Amino acid sequence: MTNPSTPQNLLKKENFGPHFKWGVSVAAYQIEGAHDADGKGLSIWDVFTNTKGKIKDAQHGNIACNFYNSYQDDITLVKKLNIPNFRFSISWSRILPQGTGKINQAGLDYYNSVINHCIELGIEPWLTLYHWDLPHELEKKGGWTNREVIQWFQEFVEICAINFGDRVKNWMVMNEPVVFTGAGYFLGLHAPGKRGMKNFLPAIHYTTLSIAAGARVLRKIYPDSNIGTTFSCSHIQPYRNVPRDHRAVDRVDALLNRLYIEPLLGLGYPDKELPVLKGIKKFMLPQDEKDMIFDFDFIGIQNYTREIIKNSWLMPYLSASLVKAEKRNVPITTMKWEIYPEAIYQMIKKFNQYPQIKKLMITENGAAFPDILTDGKILDHQRTQYIQDNLSQVLRAKNEGYNVEGYFVWTLTDNFEWAEGYHPRFGLIHIDFQTQKRTIKESGNWYANFLK
Repeated sequence: MTNPSTPQNLLKKENFGPHFKWGVSVAAYQIEGAHDADGKGLSIWDVFTNTKGKIKDAQHGNIACNFYNSYQDDITLVKKLNIPNFRFSISWSRILPQGTGKINQAGLDYYNSVINHCIELGIEPWLTLYHWDLPHELEKKGGWTNREVIQWFQEFVEICAINFGDRVKNWMVMNEPVVFTGAGYFLGLHAPGKRGMKNFLPAIHYTTLSIAAGARVLRKIYPDSNIGTTFSCSHIQPYRNVPRDHRAVDRVDALLNRLYIEPLLGLGYPDKELPVLKGIKKFMLPQDEKDMIFDFDFIGIQNYTREIIKNSWLMPYLSASLVKAEKRNVPITTMKWEIYPEAIYQMIKKFNQYPQIKKLMITENGAAFPDILTDGKILDHQRTQYIQDNLSQVLRAKNEGYNVEGYFVWTLTDNFEWAEGYHPRFGLIHIDFQTQKRTIKESGNWYANFLK
C-alpha cells in the first residue's frame, strides 16, 4: 500500500521538516468519565448513552477511561511516548452546567490543571472547544436547531478564552460538524437522536455561523492565537465508470467534504450539486452570508478511509448509496472501514485546491483493530502498519509540494467510541476497562521511537 515515492526506510521524522507538528488527539466525553462530578451538568451524550437501545451492549461514558481522575498519569504517558502536542476537548457542561449563565468554578479548575500539567511536562496543549457534547439544558431548547445557539456558544468560547488563553495558543473551534449534525440531527444515530431534514438544515446553518462566531471571539480576546477548526473527510470514488455514479459521487462529496468548509471560506453552501441544501435559505438572515466567513490560521482534516458510491434512486435527497467495504473483498478495520492509505494523500490534495486555506493539518488519523495480548505485551501490528502507511502518504503529499504541517494520531488510549461503545479500540495505549490498567501497545512504542 505504501507509495513507491516514500518507502518505509525513508519514513523518518526529520523528512517532514523541522516545523511539522506531531501530536495525539482525544475528546472529553470519550475519556473523562466523572459524568456528574464536581457540579458538572448533563450533556446530550450523558442522556443519549443512558437511554435504552442507543448504544451497543448498553454501554455508556459515565466512567469511560476515568481521565478526569487520572489525567496526570495519562499526560505523563503522552510525555513517555515523546509526543510534543496534546489535543483535547473541553466539556461545555463541565464549565456551564446549564449551558449558559452560572460558571462552575470546579470545571475551570480542572481544565486549568490539565493545561498546567501539559505545560509542566513540556507538552503543547491544543484545545478543541466543541467535540459533540452539547449541554442537555440547551438541547431542551432545540440545541443546534435553535438560532440562539450562536450566542450560547459565543458565551462558552469567551469563558474558555479568558480562562485558558494566557497559556493555550492553539485552538480548534469545532470537531467534524458534518458528523455531529448528520448523525445527531438527521439520522438519529448519535446524540441527541433527532431525525429528518427539518432538524438537519437549521442545524447545518447555525453550526456554520457558530464556528465563525466562536473563532471571532477567540481572535478578539487573543489576536495572536493559532485558530483552526476540523473536518472529517472521505476520498470518494464511483462504483462504476458511468455518468450516474459520477454524479452520485459529486452529491456525496458536497455532503461529506464540502458542506461546512465552503461557506466558512466564503464560497457558500454547495447546493448546486446537492439541491436539498437550498432549503437552508429559509433559515438565513441578510447578514449571515458575511457572518459565516472566517479567515482561519489552519484547517484540520481527519481522514480514515475512502468510500465507494453508486447511484441509488431509493435513497432520499442524495440518490446515492455506499457500497460497503465488507462486500468489496478489501481489507477492513474493526469499524468495517476499508484500509486505503492513499485516501489521506487524496484529501490533502483536495483541500490544497482551496487558495483560502493557509495551512493544513491532519488532526486525526488512526484505526481500530483487535489487540493481541501475549506475555504482558499488546501486539497491534495492523495499527502500526496503518499509521506508517498513512504517514508515507502524508510525506508523499509534502514531497509533491502540498501544504500539510502536522499529524495527530487518533487516539491516545482506547476509549468510548460513541454508538459503538467500547468495542473498537483505536488507542496507542490499551485500557482494561475493568481495572483501568494502561498498557502501551506496539503501535505506541513505534510512535515513541519514531518521535524520539
